[in-house]
Amino acid sequence: MNPLLPPVRSPLDELGLNLTRRRFFERGGHLLGGAALASLVPGFAARGDEPSFEKVPGAVGPHFAPRAKRVIYLHMVGGPPQQDMFDYKPQMDEWYDKDLPDSIRQGQRLTTMTSGQARFPVAPSIFKFSQQGQCGMWMTELLPWTGKIADKLCFIRSMHTEAINHEPAITYMQTGNQITGRPCLGSWTSYGLGSLNQDLPTFVVLVARSTKPEQAQAIGARLWSSGYLPGEYAGVSFRSAGDPILYINNPPGVSAAVRRTTLDGLQALNEKTLARVGDPEIRTRIAQYEMAFRMQSSVPDLTDLAGESQATLDLYGPQVTDPGSFANSVLMARRMVERGVRFVQIYLNHWDTHANVVGRLKSGCLDIDQPTYGLITDLESRGLLDDTLVIWGGEFGRTVYSQGGLSKENYGRDHHPRCFTMWMAGGGARGGQIYGETDDFSYNVIKDPVHIRDFHATVLHLLGFDHERFTYRYQGLDQKLTGVEHARVIKDLIV
Repeated sequence: MNPLLPPVRSPLDELGLNLTRRRFFERGGHLLGGAALASLVPGFAARGDEPSFEKVPGAVGPHFAPRAKRVIYLHMVGGPPQQDMFDYKPQMDEWYDKDLPDSIRQGQRLTTMTSGQARFPVAPSIFKFSQQGQCGMWMTELLPWTGKIADKLCFIRSMHTEAINHEPAITYMQTGNQITGRPCLGSWTSYGLGSLNQDLPTFVVLVARSTKPEQAQAIGARLWSSGYLPGEYAGVSFRSAGDPILYINNPPGVSAAVRRTTLDGLQALNEKTLARVGDPEIRTRIAQYEMAFRMQSSVPDLTDLAGESQATLDLYGPQVTDPGSFANSVLMARRMVERGVRFVQIYLNHWDTHANVVGRLKSGCLDIDQPTYGLITDLESRGLLDDTLVIWGGEFGRTVYSQGGLSKENYGRDHHPRCFTMWMAGGGARGGQIYGETDDFSYNVIKDPVHIRDFHATVLHLLGFDHERFTYRYQGLDQKLTGVEHARVIKDLIV
């Protein structure tokens, strides 16, 4: 550009320069009025395009003030049997060992594990139920501790999905798609809200160990992958035995000073490569090396329970000091969110009850009951529950008919995608809400269905995001957690 010549302006620039003072105030009056109204009406600005909250540097930032700033997601791998835990169906006692009517099944696709059965005999729950809390939620006798916090939980009894096998169903629940390779909910949260603690990962994963494992599904990094989002938003898995993170400690003979010098050299090489190649994943690598260095001091403090009072430990039950147990994992989750971790994902196997429902459900509920009560109670006592969203649920439900042998003492249940129960607590979820209804067989949703997409849209709303606008450009498309099909925020689940 020749500095001696006047700059070339666009027609829009010229229009702006030619606006008179009177015309400016005439056209901008509504903006000034809006600013005045925002100063007078509490929360007015939060409903506009510009949110009235602090955005974490480097994060995309929410669209409106979030109700939940952190998430603890308790995924029961395998599909808990809803009719044995939360979806009370006393009418089924009269149907014991009678065939499931075709009018109820409606030609539903079955898994290969029961599609060859000559009969589909109805198996009523063997367990007693009672109403809990002022909300009157019917709950199994196997969850006495959870029953004490029924009014703090927001129950959804009408969840449904299209996936009928574990791998696509878990992937669907975690990433919004049955095909692997998409970012999971934890990665979307990290991408949107950013980090609250530079010394710990934004997104942490724990795989808890059941007390009496019988059958387990494969749980791996594909479920906490960042997919097409930058690698820095992937979950970091903490181990239950040995060092929480592999190679977190320096090897013998390597001091912290030597480690620092080594990292400085690596960073210089990586920055040269970044300048030459321009691959953003190199920047992620640099950041992760630095995070690993800082975690060498932050992680040992995080995992040391010596500072917890005996009263707190007692809240979570007798297994709390057993590394890798569900009780220990949820206490670790509380310690993580307390220190600024945005999203903690806990997986617990044991719920794939194709046989021995009675035996497995007793031990599974024993694993989760008091620790879940302890987590909710502990979060509330520390003032963290109001802005920490706790999610509990599996990838689908179980059939009312028995897989294999049926007796008065025991039975099995196959996969069932048409209805299952989940719950949320804290973080803006409406405590004491019982949403959705199934038929007498706990087989079909008959009122207020909630698809996985609706559930994801609602969780994103609690985190401050409009699920339609919360996107990431990839392969020429604006990708979303909720995909391209219709999804809706379930307002009745929100305070």
